[in-house]
Amino acid sequence: MTINKYYSLGKNKLFGINRSITGQGVRQSLGIIKKELKLLKIKKINCGTKVFDWKIPNEWNVKNAYIKDNKKVKIIDYKNNNLHLIGYSTPVNRILNKQTLFKHLHTIKKKPNAIPYITSYYKKYWGFCISEKQKQRINKIYKNKDKFRALINSNFNPNGFLNYGELVLKGKSKQEILISTYICHPSMANNELSGPIVSMALINHFKRKKLDKTLRFLFIPETIGSIAYINKNFNYLKSNVIGGYNLSCIGDEKNHSCMLTKYGDTISDYSLLEAYKKLKIKFIKYPFLKRGSDERQFNSPGVDLPIASIFRSKYGEYYEYHTSLDDFKLVTIKGLKGGFKVAKTSIEILLKKIIPKNLILCEPQMGRRKLYPTLSGVYSQSKQKKLVRSMMDFLQYADGKNDLKNISNRIGVSLKNTKKLYNQLKKHKLVI
Repeated sequence: MTINKYYSLGKNKLFGINRSITGQGVRQSLGIIKKELKLLKIKKINCGTKVFDWKIPNEWNVKNAYIKDNKKVKIIDYKNNNLHLIGYSTPVNRILNKQTLFKHLHTIKKKPNAIPYITSYYKKYWGFCISEKQKQRINKIYKNKDKFRALINSNFNPNGFLNYGELVLKGKSKQEILISTYICHPSMANNELSGPIVSMALINHFKRKKLDKTLRFLFIPETIGSIAYINKNFNYLKSNVIGGYNLSCIGDEKNHSCMLTKYGDTISDYSLLEAYKKLKIKFIKYPFLKRGSDERQFNSPGVDLPIASIFRSKYGEYYEYHTSLDDFKLVTIKGLKGGFKVAKTSIEILLKKIIPKNLILCEPQMGRRKLYPTLSGVYSQSKQKKLVRSMMDFLQYADGKNDLKNISNRIGVSLKNTKKLYNQLKKHKLVI
């Protein structure tokens, strides 16, 4: 089973890599994935590039980071767990007293055994993350007058890149289904690697199929990656993407859950709900107001791409979220297979849907195609009046947002006759 294989890859090769929104960790991770998926293309966008209202920050890399006590013993070491270092920490090499050190130590009191995951991408800062228990031990062992050395050997490269991976499985149609996941968090299994693992398994499954629609898979840094990708490919995405899913936190065994698109009325939403029903899976449907991953970028006003999100336990809703407790004890092969099954079934349903899209801007001239009487009086008396009206109604809803079933319900024509209308209009190259 490919899930078993990619589970092992995630656990043994990808988990410990220090990923961030830019940097060598992302490139290294994408390189490992590319060895498994030869069709994956690793792309880059220059740091400093303006993408809508954002700017891609300088590339961040780390060689070493630690805190030593006055006996030169490392009491916090980034090399033991890269979550110890706050993401995008600035370089530091200084002597501190305990009071100053504690200002730069971050814990979660309610989760005493967990190292939190914290970043500061867009404001200069440095700091370390430790468990609350470790902080209490340090406080107990050392006196206020004791000195510590803080070292962070990091660098920011303005000539660096934001990297992402893209893989396309071409279908008969130009219509595309977009599957997005992110690859930017270090040492977390569910919040980070479950999405890429399930995406890899989906690619392995669908690459062997004859596809009616094209499947496009993205492995991107969260937020800035999706913003940059949309900025770069906006017109193409708007013209071709008919639906898709963001995959995140999809590998535990606790729940099945999802977040529909902004209004919950797209083909992606209907396909996902149909998949849960088909698989007889109970699930939690979170409102869009609780968004927090890349579904918020794809559904932003003016972008409005029909991308829903599929989870097991939703980000922010499970105890281990954004901590060192989010490991491969939480993420299991069984959990990943469950997430894979939902995503695969949703995509299969979406692939089968016929989603007409009008090829003519504004109302087409039907008379010269012999689809409409050229004399207005004849139209009012013609036996074809109902057929012509149905055809024009069909075109009104052939906007790339409705499948044939939706159009049938909206125009009050049987599904069988709606299919006939579609074939006739397609023959005259009025819809795809």
